[in-house]
Amino acid sequence: MLFNSFSFGLFLPITLLLYWAVGFKRIKAQNTILLVASYFFYGLWDWRFLFLIVASSLVDYFAAIAIKSSESVSKQKRYLYSSIIWNLGVLFLFKYYNFFIDEFALLFSMQQGEYGFSTLNLILPIGLSFYTFQTMSYTIDVYKNRIAPTKNLLNFLCFVSFFPQLVAGPIEKASDLLPQFKNKRSFDSIEVKEGLRQILWGLFKKMVIADNAAYMVNMVYASPENYGSLSLLYVSVLFFFQIYGDFSGYSDIAIGSAKLFGFKLSKNFNIPYLAKSVTEFWQRWHITLTRWFSDYVYFPIIQKNLRSSTRRNLAIFFTMMLIGLWHGANWTFIIFGVFHGFLIILERTPLSTDRKSTIFHSALLPNFIVPIFSFVFITVSCILFRSPNIDAAWLILKRIFSIIPSEKIALLIDKKFVVFLLLMITVEVLTRFKSFPLTKLDQYFNRPTRWLIYYILIIVIFLYAGFKEDFIYFQF
Repeated sequence: MLFNSFSFGLFLPITLLLYWAVGFKRIKAQNTILLVASYFFYGLWDWRFLFLIVASSLVDYFAAIAIKSSESVSKQKRYLYSSIIWNLGVLFLFKYYNFFIDEFALLFSMQQGEYGFSTLNLILPIGLSFYTFQTMSYTIDVYKNRIAPTKNLLNFLCFVSFFPQLVAGPIEKASDLLPQFKNKRSFDSIEVKEGLRQILWGLFKKMVIADNAAYMVNMVYASPENYGSLSLLYVSVLFFFQIYGDFSGYSDIAIGSAKLFGFKLSKNFNIPYLAKSVTEFWQRWHITLTRWFSDYVYFPIIQKNLRSSTRRNLAIFFTMMLIGLWHGANWTFIIFGVFHGFLIILERTPLSTDRKSTIFHSALLPNFIVPIFSFVFITVSCILFRSPNIDAAWLILKRIFSIIPSEKIALLIDKKFVVFLLLMITVEVLTRFKSFPLTKLDQYFNRPTRWLIYYILIIVIFLYAGFKEDFIYFQF
């Protein structure tokens, strides 16, 4: 069920009505409604994968209890490793098994099945990378004594399957989200208004910005050999804003939907196109994923030797490579991660003995140039991210830097779309210190003005929505 579908437009208010009708004092009844609604929401994609999400939930629920109740460190580690092996095993089987089998066969020039293994005809369960990371971090945090395990199975099942953020995040830490299922949630009209405004802004970014950009990007990337340098560069920049509008739009709808039920989800984007470095980009882009890899990969690697630059650089490189691999079983994603890792290491390497100057922060680059400098590298990485394979990415990069005439570029520039894109950027930059652009409009505009803003956005969405595309991060 897509957030920008008619079915979700029916599902959400019906669930809300049932949820608040039982009364805010009946927490168990509210959580039961949320759980049934979440499983229904997820089961519409493919009901068979409900067994997988339930199995993952039960494995980590009982593993965490076993970890806490075990006095022996060896037993605690055994239960922790069981949880990690289950989660990574499921992820590997559905997402990476075929990729590694194919690469193994290619490496040794063997036919599929000749070495005793063959690829499997498996469908990638939607949201698998998100909820496995969320549940796996729970057992790790219990083992590290950061949180106590819950013995309320209903609350834990809700934590894993909460439908607003189930299929594409934000990836929530148990310490932040799980207690919210235990606490009473009272109906707050102010939060409901805020939630609806954030949903509206998310729909604008997804349907007007992302889906319209997708049309042009898909057309050019389907046959890049037919387009010149400026055309390829233009759609590559557009792809950055496509994926931003798509994923941050999803996050806005998810966070806004959660507010309607009295829940608070983590902020996942913070205007990444203003980043002054690649490091800052990852502090602004998919923030909860960056936080997950920082907490569970990067810091555990460097904790024994914080001052070792070699260890730190290896940790950065390995972490970013895994972030790339997390996005998909394709060499383009792996190289995407490696490229970002290399840039982060480069920008953190001092240019002088005072260690205050780096390639991104030095007298060599004026302050207003730094974000542009960073954006160029991020755009290049977007070509890797979007291309179906390495050959296609190389062809596009080669044609961009070969200065090939772009006779077709005028056909790609939709003036109305450019206006909407610039409008989104302008509004977000002007409201960059707010959680989202439409927040707390009551403080700045009277009711007629506020409703005028809502109606304008709704009309623009209905009139200029692009061809409905699936959310990009559903495939991850």
